[in-house]
Amino acid sequence: MKYILVGTLDRDWIGRQKERLEVSKAKAKEFGITFEAIYYTQGVHDFIDVVEASDANGLLAFSMWYAKQGYGRMTTMPAFDEAAMEKASGML
Repeated sequence: MKYILVGTLDRDWIGRQKERLEVSKAKAKEFGITFEAIYYTQGVHDFIDVVEASDANGLLAFSMWYAKQGYGRMTTMPAFDEAAMEKASGML
């Protein structure tokens, strides 16, 4: 399933995204997560990522690990495609 990760960076990691990202991608892979897109933003959030995760528990563990490393905080949201929306609409 696809998920959207929206997050902020801890001030110690601003400008060190390459180092943080390399370690994060390796750890995410251990949890069955692959990054499909990574965007850096301005405003309330510092990044928005699109990931594919084998299960929600792995994503929860990754989110906890990420915060524990001091990288920052993130919010995770499931991302439903058009087919899923049509299926859900048909259930109404």
